[in-house]
Amino acid sequence: METENIFFEWQKNRTFGTEFETYPFEKIKTEHYIPAARAALDEARKNISAIKNLPASFSNTILKLETASEFFEIVSTVYFNLFSAEASPEHQKLAQEMSSISATLSSEVSLDEDLFLKIKEVYDSKDKLSLSPEQLKLTEKFYKQFARNGALLLVDKKHELKEIDQKLSSLAPAFSENVLKETNSYEKYLDSAIELDGLPDWYIENAKEEATKKGKPDKWLVGLSMPSYLPLQQYCKNADLRKELWIQQSTKATKGPNSNAENVLEIVRLRDQRAKLLGFKTHADYVLGERMAETPEKVFSFINNLFEPSLKKAKEELDELKSFRKKIEGVSEINPWDFAFYSEKLKTEKYAFNSEELRPYFSLDKVVQGAFEHATKLYDLQFKQNTKISTYHPDVKTYEVYDSSTGDFVGIFYTDFFPRETKKNGAWMTSYFEQGFFGGKLKRPQISIVCNFTKPTASKPSLLSYDEVQTLFHEFGHALHGLLSKCEFRSIAGTNVYWDFVELPSQVMENWVQEKESLDLFAEHFETKEKIPADLVAKIKNSSQFQSGYASLRQLQFCILDMAWHTTNPSDIKSVLDFEINVTSKAQILPRHPGTNISCGFSHIFAGGYSAGYYSYKWAEVLDADAFEAFKEKGLFNKDVANSFKNNILSKGGTEHPMELYKKFRGREPDINALMKREGLQ
Repeated sequence: METENIFFEWQKNRTFGTEFETYPFEKIKTEHYIPAARAALDEARKNISAIKNLPASFSNTILKLETASEFFEIVSTVYFNLFSAEASPEHQKLAQEMSSISATLSSEVSLDEDLFLKIKEVYDSKDKLSLSPEQLKLTEKFYKQFARNGALLLVDKKHELKEIDQKLSSLAPAFSENVLKETNSYEKYLDSAIELDGLPDWYIENAKEEATKKGKPDKWLVGLSMPSYLPLQQYCKNADLRKELWIQQSTKATKGPNSNAENVLEIVRLRDQRAKLLGFKTHADYVLGERMAETPEKVFSFINNLFEPSLKKAKEELDELKSFRKKIEGVSEINPWDFAFYSEKLKTEKYAFNSEELRPYFSLDKVVQGAFEHATKLYDLQFKQNTKISTYHPDVKTYEVYDSSTGDFVGIFYTDFFPRETKKNGAWMTSYFEQGFFGGKLKRPQISIVCNFTKPTASKPSLLSYDEVQTLFHEFGHALHGLLSKCEFRSIAGTNVYWDFVELPSQVMENWVQEKESLDLFAEHFETKEKIPADLVAKIKNSSQFQSGYASLRQLQFCILDMAWHTTNPSDIKSVLDFEINVTSKAQILPRHPGTNISCGFSHIFAGGYSAGYYSYKWAEVLDADAFEAFKEKGLFNKDVANSFKNNILSKGGTEHPMELYKKFRGREPDINALMKREGLQ
C-alpha cells in the first residue's frame, strides 16, 4: 500500500498531530518532497494573490506575507536540513529540483511589482500607523528585502534576475554534493596497526571497526571525515600516510568528475552579475549593505588591523617549530602535513601537556549534560530527554526545554553527533521551526545541532577531544540563541540577525570551557570519575595562546580569499588555482603543495551563507572576547550579567540593530583590544 504523503496531511489539517508539533520523520518518504513542494508553491501563489487584492495595512500586507508560504517552509525545511544531515543518494538527487522550486517562489515574490507596491504603501505610511517597534522592524525588513532583491527593476531586468537566481539555486547543492562525494569516496585501508603508530588506542580500535563494517575485518580504515583525519595529522608517526591524507583533503573537489572548479567560477560570475543588476559595485557591496561592517573597505580595514600582528606572531611560531624539529631530529623542514604533528609534540614539551590527556575527561554524554548545566546556571533552562519524539536517524536525541524559574515551555532541542556517509562534514545549528508567529499563533522553536564527533567504540564511550568540546559549546551557543528567542515574528527571531553578529552567542560559549569552575560541572574521568585536575586545566589556559598567531593568520587567509572572490571582476579570473595563489600568497607561510586548493571545498562561501561574510568569525571574536570580559569581571555565572546577555542579545533576535543591542548589554561598543589581548597579539 502506498504511503500517504504526510505533508499533504499537514496542509489539510495544519498540524502533524504530534506532541509539540514535531515532524513525524518516520512517515516522511523521499517521494513525498517534490509533489508537496509543488503544491506548496501553488498555495503560496494563491496567498500572495490574495494579499494584492486587499487594502494595504500591516495586518493585510506585512503579516500575511510573513505567513504566506508556511506550507512551503514545512516541506523545504525538512528537505534541506536532511540534505545536510541524512541525505541518501535518492534524497540528494532531488536537490536541484527542490532548489529550483525554492528559487522560483523567492523570485516570484521578490519581483512581484503589485506586491511590492502594497509593501511600499505600508512602509511609506509607517510613521502614521502606530506600529509596535517589532512591527516597524518587520515592515522595514520586508521593504529593504524587496528593494535589495529587484523590486525596483524594470520588467526585462526582473526576468534576467530571475534567471540568475534559478542558476544559482542549482549550483550550491551541486557544490555541496561534490564535496560530500569526494569526502566519502576516499578510503584508505591499512594492512597493519603499525601504520597508525603514535595514534591513541581508541583511534586504532575505531579504524578497525570501520574497516570491519566495510567487510574487511583484517584491515584498518582511515578517511577524510574530521574524527578520522584530524587525529591522524596530529599523532601519526607515518609521515607518508599523513602526507597522503593531507593531499587528498587539500585537493578535494579540484579535479575529476566531482570537480568544483567550474562551479566556483560560475557562482562568482553570477553573483557579480546579480549585484551589478541591482545597482551594486560588487557582490561584497551588496552583501555588506545588511551587515554591521557595512562596506568592503571596512572589512579590509578590519582584516588589515589583525593581519600584521598575526603574521608576525605566526612566523615566530613557525621558526620555533622548525628549531624544535631540528633539535629532536636534525631536520628543520616543516611541510603542511608536518605542522599539526610537530606542533602537538612541541606543545607537549612546552606545557607538559598532550591533548589526548584531556579526552578521558570528556565523555560525550557528560559534556552534553555540562552544556545543559551551563544553560541552567546562566539562563534557568532545564532539558528533559524525550525518547518518544520521532527522529530521522537512531543517533539523534531529543529534549524538551523548559524555563526552570517559571515552568514555561521553551522549545524542542535535537542533537545529532556522529559522522556517517549521508552527513556533511563539519558542525552546525539549524531549526525545524523558528520561534514566532506561525499557523495563527506564537510558536516556540525546534532547534537542532549537528556535529561529526569521535564515535564510541566497543570498549569506550565517545570521548571528545578538547576541540570537539569547544565545538559542542559553540553550536550549543547558537542553539541558545534560537531557543531563548522571544520575538513576535519568525523573520526577525532567533538567529535571524546580521551575519556578522550571529556568531557572538556561539563563540562566547567557548570561553567557559577554559575555566576550572566551569569544567568542574562536567569534566570527569570516564573510568575513575575523578574531576579534571587543576594542573590539567592550568595547562589548558597556559597553552591557550599556543600558535594563536598561526590560527589567526589561517582564519584571515580564508577571510582574504572570500573577499577577493567577491570584490574582483570575474572576467579577470581565468583559473581558480592561480587566482587563489595570487590573493592568499601574503598569508602563506608553509610551502604550497602543487594542486592544493581551498576554494573548491570552501562550502561556507559557495554552498552556505558566508559569501563576503567569512570575516564574521573574526569580527565576532572581537565581540565574544569583549563580552566574556563582562562575565570575568562579575563572575562566570553572575545572574545580572547573564540576564543582561539573555535579555539584550539572546532573546531579541534581529528586532534592533546589533550594535544597539550590544551596547545595551556592555554599555559601550566592543573593544578590539580584548581579542588582541586574549590571542597574545599585542
